[in-house]
Amino acid sequence: MANKKIYKGIDVSRHQNIVQENGDYTKGFKLIKKAGIDFVIIRIGGSNGSYYKDPKFEAFYKAAKAVGLKVGCYYDTGRGFNTRVNGQIDAQHMLTLLDGHEFDMPVYMDIETAAPVYRQGITDAAIAFGEILEENNYFVGIYASDISGFKDRLQLDRVKRFSLWVARYGKKPTYVDKYDMYQYSSTGIIDGIQNKVDLDECYVNFPAVIKKAKLNGVK
Repeated sequence: MANKKIYKGIDVSRHQNIVQENGDYTKGFKLIKKAGIDFVIIRIGGSNGSYYKDPKFEAFYKAAKAVGLKVGCYYDTGRGFNTRVNGQIDAQHMLTLLDGHEFDMPVYMDIETAAPVYRQGITDAAIAFGEILEENNYFVGIYASDISGFKDRLQLDRVKRFSLWVARYGKKPTYVDKYDMYQYSSTGIIDGIQNKVDLDECYVNFPAVIKKAKLNGVK
């Protein structure tokens, strides 16, 4: 992995105070790109508490695209993400949010909320979620922490076919031995953002892969 090109990224949601001008975040994302960031993963919505769309998604998406950043998204699954049926329901909600957008990076599910006691059910839900998105021509990934996510909440061998994005701070992941993205900090300071932000590394040229396969709404 050390010999591969490393792409630098961040992931954001409504909680990030990105520099704006009258609700337009272009200035902030220009500064982010100038700081050396290659891609941004934006929270599109989720089911944590209720089904929702992140209120800043559209503005962030528009501005990031406008300045030439590569864009992906993630969906924050809730406490009920613990059966195959609930995974399918979440996937259908995700599809409504994805409609009309193009993504250069994968579309991720974040599976950190459901209780670890439902480990098999969470895995069933993740697979069902991923299968539906793949059937609709999306490149799917799973985000979770190395231990509390992939070890405690998932049966790793069953989900390895998806692209894995692993979070672990202070050192590289030890439980997940193969991954395409690594979130190494939650306290990053980047020009264009007025509070802390997650920092990520990516080891795959996803825009090229996704464009070649005509996935993620890319025309």
